[in-house]
Amino acid sequence: MGLLDELQNQMSGAAAGANVNHANGIMELIQNYPGGISGLIQQFHNNGLSGIVSSWIGTGQNLPVSADQIQNVLGSQFVQNFAGKMGISPEHASSSISQLLPSIMDKLTPNGRLPEQSDLMSMGSNLLSSFGQN
Repeated sequence: MGLLDELQNQMSGAAAGANVNHANGIMELIQNYPGGISGLIQQFHNNGLSGIVSSWIGTGQNLPVSADQIQNVLGSQFVQNFAGKMGISPEHASSSISQLLPSIMDKLTPNGRLPEQSDLMSMGSNLLSSFGQN
């Protein structure tokens, strides 16, 4: 089952539509993060969450991340900017990122390997375009 199928199964109705929008925002976050996906991963390492982010990249079970941990790693300004783009509260933004980011990162790092930035954009585009087809 693909990432977008998994995400859609987690939500239904209007919530699924919001989930698509949030997933798109998270892909933008990953693509535009300073240093790209590697920079985002490094930020998790710098904040003591190496085990969590490594589980998303590895081939085993993805460990969860809390909304508070997302807030600490990304910073309040970043979360507020994401919330503003999504039209939601910063608390909802942190929660949404914490729910979607592990699955997205897992699918973007098949076989435990980081994609090249150009591959990341293509993979993200494919993931997001298939979201609306189900």
